[in-house]
Amino acid sequence: MFKKVAVWFGVFIVCCVVAVISTATWLSTLMMGDALRESIRNTQASDLAYVNNEVKGARGRILAVLTSTGSSAIPGKNLGYELTELSRAYYVFQTNGFEVDVASTLGGEPEVVIDGDDIGVYDYAFLNDAAAQAKVANTTPIANVNAEDYAAIYFVGGKGALFDFPDNKTIQSVVRHMFQKGKVVGAICHGPAALLNVELSNGDFLLAGKQVTGFTNAEELFLMPSAKEVFPFLLESELKRRNARFFAGPLYLDNIVTDGKLITGQNPWSVWRTADAMISALGYTPVSRAITSQERAINVLMAYQDGGNPVAQQVIDVSSKSCVNCLDGNLIVMHALVAALQGKIGKTIDLIALARRAKKHAQG
Repeated sequence: MFKKVAVWFGVFIVCCVVAVISTATWLSTLMMGDALRESIRNTQASDLAYVNNEVKGARGRILAVLTSTGSSAIPGKNLGYELTELSRAYYVFQTNGFEVDVASTLGGEPEVVIDGDDIGVYDYAFLNDAAAQAKVANTTPIANVNAEDYAAIYFVGGKGALFDFPDNKTIQSVVRHMFQKGKVVGAICHGPAALLNVELSNGDFLLAGKQVTGFTNAEELFLMPSAKEVFPFLLESELKRRNARFFAGPLYLDNIVTDGKLITGQNPWSVWRTADAMISALGYTPVSRAITSQERAINVLMAYQDGGNPVAQQVIDVSSKSCVNCLDGNLIVMHALVAALQGKIGKTIDLIALARRAKKHAQG
């Protein structure tokens, strides 16, 4: 009897493996191919209509701050600053008339995290931009920064920020000075770690009572269940401990929070709106920009979150009419996989159907 059970169990395991491989193979047909990715790899900043529409005349300077903590802090883990969180904001600031300087906690060339599945035309343009690359290869040590030189400061995320942003005395001093002068302070994803220990002149923590967001505990623990043990803290928990009013959006979707001239974004998919909100807080109307294929996919996922499949299908159909093959199906497939890992089978099926619909439109 036990032999029969063992045999049937073996058959079951084999069937499961075959099913998983088959599903993975099928899902891969819905994703962007290497040829399409290769076609954008050599993108130059001059190829981007948005960048070519740059505001004439200098409006001031914005300082982008990077973590200097790399993978050596935790062997085997991808630390450093996130490319997409710098590159996209960089072009928003530049196009809107601001010179962008880049600093880091230690200066020099910090370690960068590049996720090949997430980068798009603006990110490749940044990698191919000699001036931009010179700035990230020779970042200014934050200790050498004069806060008076800048209209705004922007803290780029990346898990390394959890290690070297919170206790950096210069960061605390610069943020306190700029915030109390009414200048704009922005941060994305893990970047709000820079705000944790900033005390104002009256002794209050800057974050006390402020509305903020950042990489959520749910997002962190989903990607790394051992995050509590690996990192110094979970960002959401620590922001709340400083009595910030934390607003969490859906996992891995666009969410920004504005509290006066303090602007925070939840994750890498919030960069565009965070940067635009900073331009608005500086008193300017952001230069109009055609949204990217990733943003179109995020709009579909947000529509699904708010109104279910019928609403999301309408967003796909409308988006495809205005721009064929301009919707990043990869992102929808990845969210389907996230839903599957969460055991949300109905949502998984819905999102796969949406990815198929997007693929069908792309194929004409």
